[in-house]
Amino acid sequence: MKLQADKLEGLVISGHGPGWIAVNGEKKSGSILLSSRGLCLDWPCLRFEDLTSAHFAQLDSMDAELVIFGSGARLRFPQPQWLQGLMVRRIGLETMDTAAACRTYNILASEGRHVVAALLLERP
Repeated sequence: MKLQADKLEGLVISGHGPGWIAVNGEKKSGSILLSSRGLCLDWPCLRFEDLTSAHFAQLDSMDAELVIFGSGARLRFPQPQWLQGLMVRRIGLETMDTAAACRTYNILASEGRHVVAALLLERP
């Protein structure tokens, strides 16, 4: 049996560190929304404490089967009322620190799943 490395078509998180994420080799220094279907948007939030329901409302229209929320350097959970739109549309949300969210996004995207990563990048 011949084995070949998976080749992910679309957007891949190719690296991350304190205050940055690389998407297909391009460094991003702010929070982003990343879709396995090729969409990468700035997510205007500098700190977890600044998040509101409006930040999560953006995710409603992305029609993903799953949203991965990277909450920064440590695990923190969004307010349940912020997730109402996702719940109504039956879109799952998993919360983890941003580094774990980057790894999980790549795995799910490589499986062909329609996943969106909402990645909070706080200044170090």
